[in-house]
Amino acid sequence: MDWILLIYRLPTNDSRARVAVWRELRRSGAQHMQQSVVAVPDTDAFAGDVTRLRGVLEEVGGQLTVLRARALADGDDARLVEAWNEAREDEYREFAAECAKLLVEIDKEFAKEKFTLAELDEEEAELDKLQRWHGRITKRDVHDAPGGPAAASALREAETALARYADAVFERTQ
Repeated sequence: MDWILLIYRLPTNDSRARVAVWRELRRSGAQHMQQSVVAVPDTDAFAGDVTRLRGVLEEVGGQLTVLRARALADGDDARLVEAWNEAREDEYREFAAECAKLLVEIDKEFAKEKFTLAELDEEEAELDKLQRWHGRITKRDVHDAPGGPAAASALREAETALARYADAVFERTQ
């Protein structure tokens, strides 16, 4: 697999710039190789991320050098893929935990018999956030991290629970 290496330089003593770049790197899922050097898979899925990072760095007075790279030994690529998948696994675990929190919240509403449209709107907003988050993770999961199916299952459970709650709300408010 080929990779895109991003080597960036930030203005000194500008915490605003560091935070802006950190947020953009986090959003892209870029894998840190060493200080100020990150990698993303060389696929079309990451082209927009590279463009956005370049824009953020220009905006804060930094610099970005972007290079295509290919591992020279199988072990080199395997280590990078493993690190990439570990990062996706962490994201999938956190995501599944948030799905579980939504299930608990919906169960709590059933237990309290709180079947209001306002509460339904709140839970729908939470599910929408989870769906968008799952989409971002799966976009980055180009190496099929093992936690992907469990995360997809957790999202389906949350969707099913919310549908059940929505039915209960509509039954009681009609």
